[in-house]
Amino acid sequence: MKMRFDKENESYVLPASVVDFVEDTFASILAFCLLGISIGALYFSLRQMMQTHPFFPNGMIEGINNLLFVVIILEIVRTIISRFTDGIYQLEKFLVIGVIAAVRHILTVGASLTLESTKSDHIFYRDLWQLGLDAVISLLLVIAIYISRVAHRRKE
Repeated sequence: MKMRFDKENESYVLPASVVDFVEDTFASILAFCLLGISIGALYFSLRQMMQTHPFFPNGMIEGINNLLFVVIILEIVRTIISRFTDGIYQLEKFLVIGVIAAVRHILTVGASLTLESTKSDHIFYRDLWQLGLDAVISLLLVIAIYISRVAHRRKE
């Protein structure tokens, strides 16, 4: 990202190497912060899962939901790290994060539909709509991943 200062001399406010260094520094700090958050989230998720009564099925479902959240954070960290190796952020990695998030929501809503038998009709149908919408979103994201891979192969 080069910012022009003087159009006549075509000089830049900051050299590209300085901008790259600042961007890499912030990306590194962000990656370490996200890694710390994921470690903390993993600890609290396991602790909460073990303290939930009854453990089966409520604790297990809560644990799966929380662990998938940790997976999403780690995928974001992986995306940041791949920026250092590839030099760019890759679309496909963000699409995979979206698929994981949609599947996480599908599992959460599906589990709540299964476990809670005292839902009103309005809430039940709302949850069914959420499941359907999440399924469509997941399908569209998988199609986008496929299109991205096909386009990437054609470039090679």
